[in-house]
Amino acid sequence: MDARSIIARLRDKQTLTDEEIAWFANGLADGAVTDAQAGAFAMAALLNGMTTPERVALTLAMRDSGEVMQWDLPAPIIDKHSTGGIGDAVSLLLAPALAALGAYVPMVSGRGLGHTGGTLDKLEAIPGLKTEASETRFREIVEGVGCAIVSATGSIAPADKRLYAIRDVTATVESVDLITASILSKKLAAGLEVLVLDVKLGSGAFMKELDEATRLAEALVETANGAGCRTAALITDMNQPCIPSVGNALEVMEVMQALNGGDRGTILVDLTARLGGELLVLAGMAGDGVEGARQIRASLTDGSAADRFGRMVHALGGPADFVERWRDRLPAAPVVAPVIAGEAGYVSAIDGEALGQAVVHLGGGRLKQGDRVDPSVGLSQVVLIGETVAADAPLALVHAASDEDAEVAVKAVQRAFTITRRKPKEPPLVHRSIR
Repeated sequence: MDARSIIARLRDKQTLTDEEIAWFANGLADGAVTDAQAGAFAMAALLNGMTTPERVALTLAMRDSGEVMQWDLPAPIIDKHSTGGIGDAVSLLLAPALAALGAYVPMVSGRGLGHTGGTLDKLEAIPGLKTEASETRFREIVEGVGCAIVSATGSIAPADKRLYAIRDVTATVESVDLITASILSKKLAAGLEVLVLDVKLGSGAFMKELDEATRLAEALVETANGAGCRTAALITDMNQPCIPSVGNALEVMEVMQALNGGDRGTILVDLTARLGGELLVLAGMAGDGVEGARQIRASLTDGSAADRFGRMVHALGGPADFVERWRDRLPAAPVVAPVIAGEAGYVSAIDGEALGQAVVHLGGGRLKQGDRVDPSVGLSQVVLIGETVAADAPLALVHAASDEDAEVAVKAVQRAFTITRRKPKEPPLVHRSIR
């Protein structure tokens, strides 16, 4: 068996065997497969596609190319994954809520990618908190607190890490089959039994159209279930932020308000309850989604989710009193400038990607690998779709490190809003559910 013959079979639209796929994944991990061969494999997969059994085999092979965690715990091991958006802080709310209900949530998360924010970057806005953890420490936190949100170690799915880098420079990132195997190999390496996928759709997401989001969601659900993990997906709206803030510390502030008795009617809380409800049903912890959502909301209301969040923060090196004193702990930008609407009417559309890029250029994300992220910058008090504004009222507040940065961001954010005289139809929370 060799890389050249495997690539040729995929090129010629012949179905690969599980053994061939496993050999190739191991070759990615140990270097037996060259960069050129990995690029050729990725291009053949992009152009010809893969069958569901091939995707399952590739996912499992990349999972098994590194360490796979095993758990012996008295309740289900569950998790959620989002395909990425702006103002998407659901993980920070959902993980402790699930833990408060008795589940175990070993959440291996990522950093910001392109215009979208990263869960790890948000968490690291908390002073002292470090998301890097050894497997031993990861286990201790999950078993003791019920949830831990950490970065992937080098031993998790090394075949995917290699192929991901190759895809980035060979114009093959868009392959649904390779996206699916990449996402799931890392998630399944954490030893999950149940998974819900939040596939984002809209101007602030990578997927702009319903048909492409549906195709990805169906591939993810089919593959994860085929790999033995009970999985469902929700295609959720990302035509505007999930919360009226975009930026790491500012999004953590919104999470803390929700954990400490803030407004229960926000998109963030509603989406957290819907996704959590799906998970609890899949895990056998709720009879239906309505009951599951009610349980999630109860954990947010009674303080039990806040308690789990505080314990997780402290276990990861953050302040022991963060839940009580978060307003004093989070960094604040020195310059705050309003984005004036300039005309009166209803906000009818928001270019979410433009908002995300504005935050990236403020320093809240990375323009290139290795860039330092400023956790204090971003946008707050963002007016959402369907809300009215006066001509002299702000559409958002820009939080910046300098007056010059603020001036550039104000112009970019203003261009991202469309204001009309007629009230628009508000976007749905969920476009489609896939099981």
